Amino acid sequence: MDEAERSLPGAGRLAPRRAALVHLSRAVLADPAEAERHFASALAAPVLSPRPLERARALLAYGEWLRRRRRIVEARSSLTEAETAFRSLGARPWTARAQAELRAAGAQGLSTEPDAFTLLTPQQQQIVRLAARGLTNREIAEKLYLSPRTVSSHLYRAFPKLGITVRSQLRDVVETVDATA
Repeated sequence: MDEAERSLPGAGRLAPRRAALVHLSRAVLADPAEAERHFASALAAPVLSPRPLERARALLAYGEWLRRRRRIVEARSSLTEAETAFRSLGARPWTARAQAELRAAGAQGLSTEPDAFTLLTPQQQQIVRLAARGLTNREIAEKLYLSPRTVSSHLYRAFPKLGITVRSQLRDVVETVDATA
């Protein structure tokens, strides 16, 4: 990073972008007292605006940093902006990472991708539909001739795929799927 920073005066057109990336790198590696200043400098750089993936990655790093310092409310806004950008760019792994960070920050009501429901196995889809109607795990298990523990396992695996954190959000997911079908 020191070498990259020393090369800034002779970088010409690349200097602003390189400076933003140096600030971002320094932010990730700096002690907490200095990190926020570097994040702010990187995110304030106008050169990142026409580069939405780079800006979203910077927002994600900043949101992760904020969350780890228990500044949850501030973290959610950066993470939400990053998740929205990743989703619009179709960067699924980055979208998933941002959603995981948002869930860790306690965000609720994350938007699900329209095709997320199709990523579930047929049995998971059936269990999700029954849970969305308000049935308990035991009731679903009796209806499908499964153990309640199996039902719980399927729901546990379905939640991250759907981008939700609580059972009450299943109804919204199923309504969205049914409305688009």
